[in-house]
Amino acid sequence: MGSIPTGPTGAERRLCCSAQRLSGVVSITMTASMLRIVANGGVRRRQRGSIRRRGNSLQVLVYAGIDPLTGQRMYLSDSTTDPDEAERIRTRLLAEVDEQRNARTRATLGAALDAWLRTHEAEETTLDGYRGYIRRSIKPALGAVPIGKVTVQLLEEFYAELRRCRHLCRDGSPAVDHRTTADHECRTVRHRRRPGRPGREPHDCATAGCVVAECPPHRCVPMASSSIRQIHCILSAVLGAAVRWEWIRTNPADVAKKPRQRPPQPEPPTAAEAAQIIEAAWSEDEAWGTLVWLVMVTGLRRAELLALRWSDVDLFGGMLAIRRNYVRSQRRGIEKDTKSHQMRRIALDLDTVTVLAKHRERYEERVRALGEEPTEQAFLFSYQPLADRPMDPSAVTHRYGRTCAKLGIGSHLHALRHYSATELLTAGVDLHTVAGRLGHGGGGATTLRVYAAWVGEADRRAADILGKRMRRPDQPAV
Repeated sequence: MGSIPTGPTGAERRLCCSAQRLSGVVSITMTASMLRIVANGGVRRRQRGSIRRRGNSLQVLVYAGIDPLTGQRMYLSDSTTDPDEAERIRTRLLAEVDEQRNARTRATLGAALDAWLRTHEAEETTLDGYRGYIRRSIKPALGAVPIGKVTVQLLEEFYAELRRCRHLCRDGSPAVDHRTTADHECRTVRHRRRPGRPGREPHDCATAGCVVAECPPHRCVPMASSSIRQIHCILSAVLGAAVRWEWIRTNPADVAKKPRQRPPQPEPPTAAEAAQIIEAAWSEDEAWGTLVWLVMVTGLRRAELLALRWSDVDLFGGMLAIRRNYVRSQRRGIEKDTKSHQMRRIALDLDTVTVLAKHRERYEERVRALGEEPTEQAFLFSYQPLADRPMDPSAVTHRYGRTCAKLGIGSHLHALRHYSATELLTAGVDLHTVAGRLGHGGGGATTLRVYAAWVGEADRRAADILGKRMRRPDQPAV
């Protein structure tokens, strides 16, 4: 191959001089490169993309526009050692840019999560749950990944990792599950009595029953399928928002395989266990016994129970109105709509009306003893003398757990809601009525999905009732 000329040739110099002589008034000066283009027959387009050598490999760069978030230029890049493959890579990257299949920003998934939380419309308690999943699981694993590189395979491998260990331990090497993220000693002794207290001799920890608090060695615990599905829903919503904002072109979560959803397995206490729980709660405190009784016979959610005021109770008509929820969010109490965003009224039996009437009498006596008058806006269940603030939700759950633990019964507060539903269904109450008392939407679809086993038992009872009303033709008349 001949060498490439670095200056104008003789023909080019003669053409330039002719142009200057022909101008007459204006002197026209053309560079050597411009004259070469004219000599070659017209304007030549600049080649898009570049291939440059980096060490032993060839790097391909293609301009992909301006990042709308940072204002910086964006380039798609890839590398290879084969010159022919480099040309194919450049063609592929150019096609991605032309067809707008490339990400428009180099922002990370963490930045997209933060932007989505700022704009997503939901209840504050729901957002608190989202923030927890994002802080504990999503950001540590995927927060630094550019959003344009979040693929279907990446999401499914992330879900598989959560099924293996919810703490996202990497290689199974020995580690410690710390009790807290703050600075602490991994092994401390919580003394029942401070050693060396003035006037007494140091005690024996074994005799006094001092507790040793120690950070345990790490143990891989898989995340529940329901929690992984919740994480998938968050990622799907975030990536969907990124598509709307034109950060990315497609949502990989749309085609990612979601974790399987296991059917609900409610575990209500038996009738004998329920009787023991009621008796134990009443022996602790009449107000606490009234609370447990009311949950058993109505199946109220915890948030609905704590939001009840005396204005919601009709003792003469035997009716209870459920209008609100009471929840805690970021250490503050919030009253909001019910889960179905609808008010409902349920009937109360005579024994429950009697229990609530006595509970009302105790409230009025306590308030008048303080020199105040009872009010209909007071809460049914409160630790405050004037009942002007409801019980803390977590405190109620923990107290119920302690009550059951003393009896050796494995149960939780929400299991009382299951108890109410299953007792009604097995007694033959129709599905629509049970769904209405529980506050389930969808005309009973949720009730049927959760309590399918007990619906089946009620159906068998219905079959027996119908069969007893019929007489077989071969059966002699009585």
